[in-house]
Amino acid sequence: MQENEHGETFGAWLLKQTKRDDWIGPLAKSAKADPKFRAAMSPDDLRKKLHEAGAEGDAFEALDDAEAEWQSQ
Repeated sequence: MQENEHGETFGAWLLKQTKRDDWIGPLAKSAKADPKFRAAMSPDDLRKKLHEAGAEGDAFEALDDAEAEWQSQ
């Protein structure tokens, strides 16, 4: 399981981002509403899930931004 410098998985970090006003907020809200989303999910797990769901490019850009921010924390 991949964690950032604070020992937090990507999925757990993302679930805390639901009140944001940038692109990451809607991504976090979608993740929280998805009963199959798990706090242990990695960015690659979520990319695969978005691809399988037929997500648009904006979702992937938001995921890229979220991954970069999570890794820098």
